[in-house]
Amino acid sequence: MNAAQRFFRRYIFSTVGIMILFLAVNLALFLTILIAGYMSGSDTDFSVRTFSDHVVLQDGNWVADDGAIFMLQEQSAWAMLLNEDGDVVWQQNLPESMPLSYTSAEVASFSRWYLDDYPVKIWVRADGCLMVVGFQPGTLVKYYFSLEWPYMGAMLGGIGAVFLINLLLIVFLLLRNTRKVEKAMTPILRGIQDLSHGTPQRLEEQGELAEINAGLNQAADYMRKKDNTRAEWIRGVSHDIRTPLSMVLGYASELEENSELPKEARKQAGIIRQESEKMKRLIDDLNLSTKLEYALQPVHPKSVDLAEVCRQAVSEFLNSGLESRYELVFTEMQPGRAIPLCADDGLLRRMLDNLIRNSIMHNPQGCKIILSVGEENGYGLCTVSDDGVGIAPPLLETLNQGNSISSTQNSNGTSEHGLGLKLVTQIVKAHQGTIRFSSSTPHGLEVKITLPAQPRFS
Repeated sequence: MNAAQRFFRRYIFSTVGIMILFLAVNLALFLTILIAGYMSGSDTDFSVRTFSDHVVLQDGNWVADDGAIFMLQEQSAWAMLLNEDGDVVWQQNLPESMPLSYTSAEVASFSRWYLDDYPVKIWVRADGCLMVVGFQPGTLVKYYFSLEWPYMGAMLGGIGAVFLINLLLIVFLLLRNTRKVEKAMTPILRGIQDLSHGTPQRLEEQGELAEINAGLNQAADYMRKKDNTRAEWIRGVSHDIRTPLSMVLGYASELEENSELPKEARKQAGIIRQESEKMKRLIDDLNLSTKLEYALQPVHPKSVDLAEVCRQAVSEFLNSGLESRYELVFTEMQPGRAIPLCADDGLLRRMLDNLIRNSIMHNPQGCKIILSVGEENGYGLCTVSDDGVGIAPPLLETLNQGNSISSTQNSNGTSEHGLGLKLVTQIVKAHQGTIRFSSSTPHGLEVKITLPAQPRFS
């Protein structure tokens, strides 16, 4: 799953979460309104049953205590008590327009509706009398309706179906719009990712986000132009330096071998030659690094024997007159066994040359260098280690993260590990291999390289 897919998956999940939260909040609000309405209703403020208990029969007469009177005054209500025949046997604040006798049909009507525009509440007492309390018009709303169960079931089912259809419609529209946004944004996100990796791709400048695509294309063109300019400048400078540098090397060699010159002068000429050779190698490394970075250096793969390539690299150093303070050792994990790879043998030799020369250059006091080669699980393994000064842990971490380190000089005047190791890393990546920098025991530097037998070159 790429970054764009992860982004839109999180977008969909967050939107679904928002919808669930929206429904939950609305349900909570609906229940809160119902509860608040119920709690604020007059049922809690005025109970007809409680009121009825305050009206009792004493000595043949119905009497209400002060509590009942206070309850009615507080609600601006009136009350009457009907016997089983429908006659009013007690009343309090009863409007003059109200009759004093009611039929069973009238009782049934006002118990479910209104009595002369007055909303009423009733309570059937244990003694068979009916307590009726009337409130001022507009204080209560009374509705009565009845439905047959089949129709009620169909109505509830219809409400549920409408809700489900609306929910599915929202989800469909949401996914449809998300898909449209994803279709428009995926090329942009992929373009930004490619741009960050230094491999910009051309985007189609059409659709709703055409301006963003055009901006990314402009940025890619600028980067490409800038990279090409830098690469051309490096190639030009390197080419211009080669001729005078070759002359310096030639004259320095002649002076170094001229026996008529004083020994000190010949020694100085030798230093000039050595530093010039070092400069030449740096220029060659810079050129090759630039070509690999901008894919200007094609890899020419062919069948090679990694063990033989390592053997040749060691032989070249030994035959070139390695100073006595350095010891170069070649070992094989599987002695006499060929390690076939599909690789560019020239780049591999350059990689090994840089690693061995790196150990020599940064250990002027001398050290032991071991080049080990072998095969494991179909991969070629190559390890170059030394027992020199090594590299500081922060620099090791930087190298293992794939970042370059400076090639400037440290406080001791010696060069830091830089361009040479960067070129080694580039060559390994060009062969789809892996490289790991670590400290040797008890001290020194170890570089372990793993190369696939059949890499896929682009």
